[in-house]
Amino acid sequence: MVEYSDKAKEYFKQGYNCAQSVVAAYSDKMNIDFETALKLSSSFGGGMGRLREVCGAVSGMFLVAGMLFGYDSPLDNSAKMNHYALVQKMAAKFKEENGSIICRELLNNMGKESDNINNLPHTTQLSKKRACAEMVAQAAEILEEIIKNAETKQ
Repeated sequence: MVEYSDKAKEYFKQGYNCAQSVVAAYSDKMNIDFETALKLSSSFGGGMGRLREVCGAVSGMFLVAGMLFGYDSPLDNSAKMNHYALVQKMAAKFKEENGSIICRELLNNMGKESDNINNLPHTTQLSKKRACAEMVAQAAEILEEIIKNAETKQ
């Protein structure tokens, strides 16, 4: 069985953006179809529309967490606080592994070679020069751990 992190990494290598790759990998867990997962997450690639803000893999991770563990009542402060704590935990884990959750900082951490590719379109050739595929896999792995922990508590 292919793990979600492997699926996410493969989607990225196929050309889907970082957020799409994570969200699409979990479309079955969220009970949404593949196309809906892709469209829902399409705006978050490249650090939100290539603005280089929050990493798309992180945004995708948060989106999946919202679908699986989110709250739906504006009056349920306990659920809201628990969910935000989960998001903060995931962000901290990603930051611990990569040094940041901000796309431009992650790209800058990759060295001078990434300076020349920051504004180029995502291609298979380009993804080989970036560690983005690994970060997509890491975001999916963090989710896998959260989901497994939640399932064992049930």
